[in-house]
Amino acid sequence: MNPPEPCPCGASASYTACCGRYLDGSQYPATAEALMRSRYVAYVQGRADYLLQTWHPATRPVTLDLDGEPVRWLGLQVRRVEGGGFGDTAGIVEFVARYKVGGRAHRLQEVSQFVREEGRWFYREAERTR
Repeated sequence: MNPPEPCPCGASASYTACCGRYLDGSQYPATAEALMRSRYVAYVQGRADYLLQTWHPATRPVTLDLDGEPVRWLGLQVRRVEGGGFGDTAGIVEFVARYKVGGRAHRLQEVSQFVREEGRWFYREAERTR
């Protein structure tokens, strides 16, 4: 018997118990941090559909092309979470995502803003800090 596949978001839970339940459409993330982690996993998996579905309509692009140069995502570290909980309507998540493109290592550090409307969290916008 194989052990469960770990979630790419770095949480201690398996993919199925963590972000898989959101990406496979059976549940919505209950917090801004859970949405941010699931969006990271969507980038890992090349799931533009999920990224667009979880992007706030006011800032969502019409399309999202993930078919450029192959990206190998290496890991996610959540640095700070403000708000974004069960009773909140807004939240901020600061994170660092490490990745490789063309054999070169990169890091994306970002402060992302999330809003909750009608019981669902949406990614609104972000500021890159590095």
